Amino acid sequence: MTTSVVSGGTRGIGRALSLRLAALGHRVIALYRGDDLAAQETEKAGEGRIETLRCDLTRPDEIQAVCARITGEYGAPTALVNNAGVNRDRPFLSMTAEEWDTVLATNLSGPFHLSRALAPAMVEAGGGSIVNISSTTAIRPRTNGANYCASKAGLLQLTKCLALELAPHIRVNALLPGFTDTDEVVERYRLDDPERLATVRDSIPGRRLGTAEDMADALEFLVTARSSYITGQQLVVDGGHFMG
Repeated sequence: MTTSVVSGGTRGIGRALSLRLAALGHRVIALYRGDDLAAQETEKAGEGRIETLRCDLTRPDEIQAVCARITGEYGAPTALVNNAGVNRDRPFLSMTAEEWDTVLATNLSGPFHLSRALAPAMVEAGGGSIVNISSTTAIRPRTNGANYCASKAGLLQLTKCLALELAPHIRVNALLPGFTDTDEVVERYRLDDPERLATVRDSIPGRRLGTAEDMADALEFLVTARSSYITGQQLVVDGGHFMG
């Protein structure tokens, strides 16, 4: 059975990505940091195809141990989805070093350490696909998010570097969600306010927020043979909100 690893794979977009891979017949190892209830619910929804493992992506030693367990029990994954991310929004002039370091450690260093831990086994087993979940704020800045935007922009360059160095065995691409209807996005952008929601929705050519399923559709393309000649690329899924 094909094995896939999804970091941050039990909530929001990550949960949808885990469930889609499970529906495609993958055995999914969904990594999470602390929400045990969400992990249990994701395992149940996966109907035997999803296993959840706790892992703090700010700790390289913990990442190494979890990856050794995965490859030891299931062999090399054919897909790695670096989805886990955090935000600590604050105006730049009042942003603390801890807020900067935590976001960079999770959103950028986490994918680096996960990829480095799993890529050798993936290459030895014949290759596979790495998909880094970035954000349109990597290419379109916003206020109060210097740490988040910088981490997601760095992830785009990491994607290109890994695509060069891991070719031809492993394809590495980035998926960039725009405004997506998840609890985290609704809270961050105050989209529970009908007027604010209408303003955002009207700014999107597609005239709606994205859904987690929209992102899962894009992921399915990037991890299957339909994208076998695509690597080092950025797939923006935002209803046309950003046209670079």
